Amino acid sequence: MNVTNSYSHDQGVVVKKNIGIYHVRTNERVIPCAISPRLRKQLVYPIADPSSLSHIVRDVKILDKVDPLAVGDWVRFVDSHDGSGLITEVLPRRNRLARRDPYPGAYKFEQIIVSNIDYIIPVFAAASPAPKWGLLDRYLTSAESLELTALVVITKLDLVRADDGRLDGELQTSLQEYRRIGYPIVLTSAVTGEGLEELRRTLKGRISAFVGKSGVGKSALLNALEPGLGLRIGAIGTGRAGKGKHTTTSAEMITTTFGADIVDTPGMREFGLHNLDGEDPAMFFPEMRPLVGKCKFGLDCSHAEEPGCAIRKAVLAGDISPLRYRSYLRLREEV
Repeated sequence: MNVTNSYSHDQGVVVKKNIGIYHVRTNERVIPCAISPRLRKQLVYPIADPSSLSHIVRDVKILDKVDPLAVGDWVRFVDSHDGSGLITEVLPRRNRLARRDPYPGAYKFEQIIVSNIDYIIPVFAAASPAPKWGLLDRYLTSAESLELTALVVITKLDLVRADDGRLDGELQTSLQEYRRIGYPIVLTSAVTGEGLEELRRTLKGRISAFVGKSGVGKSALLNALEPGLGLRIGAIGTGRAGKGKHTTTSAEMITTTFGADIVDTPGMREFGLHNLDGEDPAMFFPEMRPLVGKCKFGLDCSHAEEPGCAIRKAVLAGDISPLRYRSYLRLREEV
């Protein structure tokens, strides 16, 4: 008899991962669980009339995932009633935030950062470090390709506010461009408290994933949103080339007192589109999407040098930002 049959199967959500251990929240408890070995393998059966062949496993394939489980996954598990459990099934995901495995030579793998979220929240500092809009475009196009709703959060507003309350002109222009495209933006400061209540209202009742490079102020922002959280904060300039220390080493879901579930993800430098199946990356730029197929050469246009390109014409007319267009060209070279 299967040992697991003697125990009841419960459901819960993965809120944290350590090496070999998954912390599952269920009924206001968090249970450390191991994972059933069969979830790491895919069994291959013979292709034939089911009535003509017995169900004999002909092959075993290792899954093309770095890890079959992600924070945010709903799972079925066996509670052993000794303070631990065994995960036996991963329930279907409604969405996922994923990237290619960042290790050299391993790009065939997909690394799922978090699943079943309502918002992906790219976090960028207004200054120290200066925002890199090309990286924001990577986050946003990845969100579009995975059908995730993005909310842009800008931190450290106290560093760029003038005495009269105005923002730096270049920053203001860039933010207006993203708002024109349709992306919502919340301006915040962990020092002055600006934007924190607006952000709490937006996140309440939702599951959100914060993404961003180390040093942009994710941990300081989360500490300000949820006083007493105690997340470590790394100083800018202490890392290589002033890139800051990584203060979050793995994704973890935090339940706040104001009713939000927030997943704080590790600082990520590698992010881009993958598994497009031949789709034009312009489909994931909302301002370019309506123009795809309307060029002189139709869907064969690469929007780089061809005459009669509708997207290039829109760039020259000021309807598409030249910076966003350059982001598109860089992404197109990679896919």
